[in-house]
Amino acid sequence: MALKLGTENKTKTYLGIGGMIIALLLAVHFVYDNFISTPTPTVAAPVAPVRPVRTATPASSASSRASAISEGAAPSAPFAHQAIALPSASALDPTLHPEWMAQAESTTYTGNGRNIFSINSVPEVAAVKIEKPRGPIRPEVVVPQGPPPPPNIDLKFYGYYVRGGQHRVCLMHGESLFDAAEGDVVDRRYRVVKINPFSVDVEDLGYNHTQTLPLTQN
Repeated sequence: MALKLGTENKTKTYLGIGGMIIALLLAVHFVYDNFISTPTPTVAAPVAPVRPVRTATPASSASSRASAISEGAAPSAPFAHQAIALPSASALDPTLHPEWMAQAESTTYTGNGRNIFSINSVPEVAAVKIEKPRGPIRPEVVVPQGPPPPPNIDLKFYGYYVRGGQHRVCLMHGESLFDAAEGDVVDRRYRVVKINPFSVDVEDLGYNHTQTLPLTQN
């Protein structure tokens, strides 16, 4: 038994193959456009708005504003959309005029103030009179003039005792110990004037000075 492979009709076979090729091309184009090729979008540069320039004279602009107000229109803001009228290049004169320069150089300054272009125009500064001090800035310390005070009596009173009905004291000068009664002279300089229970009055014969020495606890 013979099998039919479907190739008997060649026209149908060719049409099927052509349709498959077209479908494959469309699929490849779709994949390339959506997944492979990512074109960068182009952004158009912003265009600055162009403002109209009005070259109107002040008189004409004032008259136009007055007419706009009389007709009921809202007046525009002052100096809005007004261009500064510059002189044209043909009106400029680049020629130097030496006679004008010489006239300016020969001009003499006649002002009453200081001439900034001359060093000799500095005004003389009037001498300032400084008042002399009426007294010393610091008060003088008056040191009293006189004999120096007598030195302290360098004796220590350690106590007293009674012997033969007479009160006697023990005095120390440096490392020397003295035993004296009232009227005695100690160390050939100090005289015992009066003996008290807790003090003794001693006179310095060199300075004629009497000092009370307290009892020192030993």
